[in-house]
Amino acid sequence: MKELKILAIVVFFTLVTYWLVEPFAHSQMHKHVESEGFTYKDLPALTKKGDAARGQELVMGAGACVGCHSIEAAGMPAAMDPVTNSASYGVNPPDLSNVGALYDAKFLAALIKNPAHALKVEHKFTPESGKMHPMPGFYGAGGDIDQEVADMVAYLQSIAPKVDEITPAQAFETACGRCHAVRYEKWTQIGEKPSFKKKRDELVFETKLEDYKANLTNYMGKLPPDLSMYIRSRGEHYLSTFMENPQNLLPGTAMPRVGVNAEGAEKVIEYLEDAGDPKRAERDSVGVKVMIYLLVFAAAAYLWKKEIWKDLH
Repeated sequence: MKELKILAIVVFFTLVTYWLVEPFAHSQMHKHVESEGFTYKDLPALTKKGDAARGQELVMGAGACVGCHSIEAAGMPAAMDPVTNSASYGVNPPDLSNVGALYDAKFLAALIKNPAHALKVEHKFTPESGKMHPMPGFYGAGGDIDQEVADMVAYLQSIAPKVDEITPAQAFETACGRCHAVRYEKWTQIGEKPSFKKKRDELVFETKLEDYKANLTNYMGKLPPDLSMYIRSRGEHYLSTFMENPQNLLPGTAMPRVGVNAEGAEKVIEYLEDAGDPKRAERDSVGVKVMIYLLVFAAAAYLWKKEIWKDLH
């Protein structure tokens, strides 16, 4: 009986430490930010019903989107390779094939009109700094600009697959993969690192990657971190709210607001969970079996102890 009391005390203080002391210490060291559900309440709602056919004309024409962006879903390859793009714009502009499914419609509309405002990096691109955001704003094609922007958003949504058809890796590539590497998944800022048969080919790839990273560093102020273990060091809530609005957690940061919707964010988090803990599903299944074994072992050990020591009590 005495041993059970000791065990109960140990379990009690362990749980107090785990559920009270550790979370309190974490709350003091890390600012807690509540998620807004990726609703982007600071951005105006779309008031016009978009026409995808008209939007295609604008995206391919007056909107000049394909001058910088590829749209593989529409058979439009990138005009330049990632390194050349980064030399021109600081970062490789994303392919637009999936943005209609992964990004919030209000965010896309605001991004088309005023990129720095939508991305929450206006503090970086000011008249005093002499810097302009590399993506120019759309000032209209001579008609109702709100209608034209709604048309462009409708087109991007029309060519995008359903969000559940987009893999976590594709979501990460579109939303984060042009700035962040994930070395545990062999992902670099210019794409997945292939296996090379010749050292020369590997050196060519590494040279391109270093050039891209240098351009990205110059654009961002410093090289964005590798995200291989961030899901484990920061946690899902931190990364989710950081994607939603980096300024809430790091005021003045150069990282732009990502703009993904809730489903897109879930895809990105799923990718980071798989990257940071690739054995999690297997471990969870084994963990249940281990807990059952420990319970059976503890019961057997207690009964054995009771039998051996019964004459001494």
